[in-house]
Amino acid sequence: MSRLPLQENLKKYTGIATCPVRNVIARFSGKWAILILCVLSENETTRFNAIGKAIPDISPKVLTETLKGLEADGLIRRTLYAEVPPRVEYSLTALGRSLIPVLNELVGWAMEHFEEIAGHRTV
Repeated sequence: MSRLPLQENLKKYTGIATCPVRNVIARFSGKWAILILCVLSENETTRFNAIGKAIPDISPKVLTETLKGLEADGLIRRTLYAEVPPRVEYSLTALGRSLIPVLNELVGWAMEHFEEIAGHRTV
């Protein structure tokens, strides 16, 4: 059985190091990253515990890992204050803020179609 040649328009997904979906979108499209970005978009700065309270079903370990990943990608900023006890605040960077209009569109779409999608899941 011979394979059909890969369509030109699909070749952009084959480059492991150069594919934007693999290297950018997949980093913040997990279960928690978008929620965290949405929480951060509603405040100038947000403390770790406040993010955890806003998303109560995320474990502290996963929250920490997700925040580190978002920081490594330049989407959020972590500010540590030398106080006792130490205070850590998170905020969106300019790059992260530039993503919020796109996420708002996605959130709006999800809210508009939630019942329809949930109905398909129960069938």
